Amino acid sequence: MASVVLSEAEKLYIVHGVQEDLRVDGRGCEDYRCAEVETDVVSNTSGSARVKLGETDILVGIKAEMGTPKLEKPDEGYLEFFVDCSSNSPELEGRGGEELGTDIANTLYRVFSCENSVDLKSLCINPKEHCWVLYVDVLLLECGGNIFDAISIAVKAALFNTRIPKVRVLEDEEGTKEIELSDDPYDCIRLSVDEVPCIVTLSKIGYRHVVDATLQEEACSLASLLISVTSKGAITSMKKVGKGSLDPESIFEMMETGQRVGKSLHIALQKILDEEESSGTSRPKVGFLG
Repeated sequence: MASVVLSEAEKLYIVHGVQEDLRVDGRGCEDYRCAEVETDVVSNTSGSARVKLGETDILVGIKAEMGTPKLEKPDEGYLEFFVDCSSNSPELEGRGGEELGTDIANTLYRVFSCENSVDLKSLCINPKEHCWVLYVDVLLLECGGNIFDAISIAVKAALFNTRIPKVRVLEDEEGTKEIELSDDPYDCIRLSVDEVPCIVTLSKIGYRHVVDATLQEEACSLASLLISVTSKGAITSMKKVGKGSLDPESIFEMMETGQRVGKSLHIALQKILDEEESSGTSRPKVGFLG
């Protein structure tokens, strides 16, 4: 993962500020940076979103394609994740970027392995034979800290924006089945994102923990806890990253903070998504994809 080199004096300044609930950029320990969320930014996808969280810039595109259901779940569709970390950081070139991409993809698989996160049964067209497969492509444009949270926000926004064509299964007299795709672009199904979790990363700095750490703050943290939280505050998965250790009391405190912050994050994100939805095609396009 991209990192910065800090002197001991700089680290001490950041750590002492966190202990006083005053971070370098003026935020409190439980405050996120200003986030920019834009959906429907890539034309040749079923759904897309771009999220900029501080200096971190994420682009997600989702492509719906027909496939065959998995043997263990013959009446469900499924999601496939691919993460490209081709950002402008030298540390993410070659093998370093591949390892980070694999780690992020595995984390997303774990987050979405929760049974109710996405209604996979609605992606089934014909049990055991045909289903929709959602290929979720994540592109890390710029790394400015806290990439897991930014990616989870972008994935939820892209799923909200995803439109899947309606299909009908026709059967002739001989029992041969044919799939008929609707020609109407507005005749589509939408996925419910009410139970889609967002990741809240809590970084332990000194004796306290912070959310949405910058690269400089990540350099001062030896251990972080990734918590996936639903809009109702339910924790669906946890993962500890970093070389340091976390004591049980700190973990419980971080879990409580993650639930509280996660619920607020979902409310703010849903408000933005609903506003974009209501404005329709009249909304102004921003960024380089406008």
